[in-house]
Amino acid sequence: MDYHVPVMLAESLEGLAIRPDGVYVDVTFGGGGHSRAILEKLDGGRLFSFDQDQDAAKNAEGIDHPGFTFVPANFRFLQKYLRLHGVSKVDGILADIGVSSHQFDEESRGFSFRFKEAELDMRMNQEAGVSAKEVLNEYEEKELHRIFGIYGEVKNAKSLAAAIVRERSNFAMETVEDLMKVLESLAPRGKQMKYFAQVFQALRIVVNDELGALENMLQQSVEVLNPEGRLVVISYHSLEDRLVKNFIQKGKFHGALEKDFYGNPLKPLDPVTRKPLIPTEEEILRNPRARSAKFRVAKRNDFVWDETK
Repeated sequence: MDYHVPVMLAESLEGLAIRPDGVYVDVTFGGGGHSRAILEKLDGGRLFSFDQDQDAAKNAEGIDHPGFTFVPANFRFLQKYLRLHGVSKVDGILADIGVSSHQFDEESRGFSFRFKEAELDMRMNQEAGVSAKEVLNEYEEKELHRIFGIYGEVKNAKSLAAAIVRERSNFAMETVEDLMKVLESLAPRGKQMKYFAQVFQALRIVVNDELGALENMLQQSVEVLNPEGRLVVISYHSLEDRLVKNFIQKGKFHGALEKDFYGNPLKPLDPVTRKPLIPTEEEILRNPRARSAKFRVAKRNDFVWDETK
């Protein structure tokens, strides 16, 4: 099985508007499908690929290209690591957000409810942060309620949080099976799979601070993009897409669009795609995990954003 089939690959390359001598960043290397395709279009250009997952780092070892640099870090540190490599501006940034096929299919990682004996880990960087089992066993009921309600959009989030706190007093939640015993009694009939996915999504998001990292990366992207530089983002659920949409349209994540004295919008990006693109039916048949993807492209405008904030 492939480590990860790149989603909307042709659209990504077109959205980046790649110049052979340009400088680009793939902030989600994963299996390297997007990165390899970008490298094929470079002649004298450079590509920096980020990924905090140790398995992805091993996969990058096989790339032999003079313009390629792998950065073993979370994309929330985009600007820091580019500076360490002597780069202040780039021509394009690609972000294929979410969990890779490899992470879902690797039993030991605990990302999927299919593997009952797996430890509840869910950390993309297994050397840092709090694991899912620590969240389930240590967080207060009120916080669990918030996590499942906001990050999983679980309708019975309060009942679920109460059930977890009640059950963990009898046994520690260590494995996927331990959690599933609670979920199976609360899942709506006929919608069990969706329910399980929502709960696992909520845990994964909070364990990896995925939305916070996305906000950090988007804010830094406008600092490092050249004028007319492209930002390409592929997201897989509404929480991510809403952040991306708001930032492209308004230059911030919440609130209304601000304007200057003359009525000009104060935002650093201009949308290239007015509405999100979605995968073709053919791609979804070939790669079912692409079915929820939403694809947005924006370009950096050339007004002086920092001086007009």
